[in-house]
Amino acid sequence: QVQLVESGGGSVQAGGSLRLSCAASGYTYSTLAWFRQAPGKEREGVAAIYRELGHTFYADSVKGRFTISEDNAKNTAYLQMDRLKPEDTSMYYCAAGPFRVPPSEALGTRWYDFWGQGTQVAVSS
Repeated sequence: QVQLVESGGGSVQAGGSLRLSCAASGYTYSTLAWFRQAPGKEREGVAAIYRELGHTFYADSVKGRFTISEDNAKNTAYLQMDRLKPEDTSMYYCAAGPFRVPPSEALGTRWYDFWGQGTQVAVSS
């Protein structure tokens, strides 16, 4: 049974930091991505990483503030979020795909087979 379990969400003040984790079980991903979705808005790709290669991709809105990483031994990926802004408030989801998603589509939803249930991030001003 494939499971992706996110953790690490919470409430912080603007300028603060959070670290999200995505633990994968029953599945070895080749690409893992973080997405977020706020109420009434479309799901937005935030960051993605190629397993073992370490190639990363970021949305312009988070570049320089967020860092995606992974621990292959634990089959777990992380999203370090620094200098958080109120507009980062959202439900954050991780998603995993079975191959290296084309770079131009790494932050799109099309190629990801499995999704976690999400973890809420709230940033107050």
